[in-house]
Amino acid sequence: MPGLTKFVACLLGALASGVLAVTPMTPVVAGELKHIAIGTGAQTGMYFVTGQSICKIVNQNTETHKLRCSSPSTGGSIANIKSIKSGGLNMGVVQSDWQYHAYHGTSKFADDGPYTNLRSVFSVHAEPLALLVRANSSIKLLNDLVGERVNVGNPGSGQRGTMEVIMEAKGWTKETFKFASELKSSEQGQALCDNKLDVFVLTTGHPNTSIKDATATCAVRLIPVHGLEIDSLVARYPYYAYSIIPGGTYAGTDGDIKTFGPKATFVTSSDVDEKTIYELTKTVFENLNQFKRLNVVYEQLTVESMINDGLSAPIHAGAARYYKEKGWKYFGSE
Repeated sequence: MPGLTKFVACLLGALASGVLAVTPMTPVVAGELKHIAIGTGAQTGMYFVTGQSICKIVNQNTETHKLRCSSPSTGGSIANIKSIKSGGLNMGVVQSDWQYHAYHGTSKFADDGPYTNLRSVFSVHAEPLALLVRANSSIKLLNDLVGERVNVGNPGSGQRGTMEVIMEAKGWTKETFKFASELKSSEQGQALCDNKLDVFVLTTGHPNTSIKDATATCAVRLIPVHGLEIDSLVARYPYYAYSIIPGGTYAGTDGDIKTFGPKATFVTSSDVDEKTIYELTKTVFENLNQFKRLNVVYEQLTVESMINDGLSAPIHAGAARYYKEKGWKYFGSE
């Protein structure tokens, strides 16, 4: 059948050249293999590390569950949620506050309305807000940011969202600062050391590569983030909490730094099938000790905290199935 042979040859050629593309939300079938995509953040940030770590655990068990995982760098929390909603990503790492706002349709998601198909899977590490300044800076406290050159973060990133929450609580606008830049987290360390910025802002797990890189390039130090307005935020919103960045975590900061922040959470959509999320969840938790060894940030993780803390969207049916099998009480369960 020459016609059929020619058609098959053309089809194979199109697949090999990438002409026939498949979006991340559509499983790519190679036998029974399913490809999943996890949105992360900047390549120097902990979200990228977390996505890579989850994929490492998943991919080493592909023969068992038939999942193949990738974790591309993205614009961060808000960008990940929007991409999951539009079908561009299967899952993503997002700050606990933006998970809450997306599900309830508040803050930056007010115009979109509640994203009721958003689903929690588990939470990961705490993300204390870090404000980094040069060692010789006169900036000592949060209020000292007034009139300075501050990187508020790139649009769509978690740190940009957190800075805007602080600015609203303080009654600040961009005009409060001498200059409000929108650099990505991977760019701001060098800008600080080059004296193009006065304040480096990052919500992240600690220790963080971007901050360590900055400390290796020039003399810098962290400043605390607290006060009446921050007290009010922590008291009002369950996805925020005070925390401490221990002294000695970074060169140039010997004392403990009191700050606050959200948690990193792992989310998906109810549109993603139950089996996929069940297998991913099972794989992560049954290899949790290995996962915790992948980065010092994960060392304090516990099952109880991961399936309860920082979550506001309902638990995905696939994750809930696994937690029930284990007899664990999880967020939203009775």
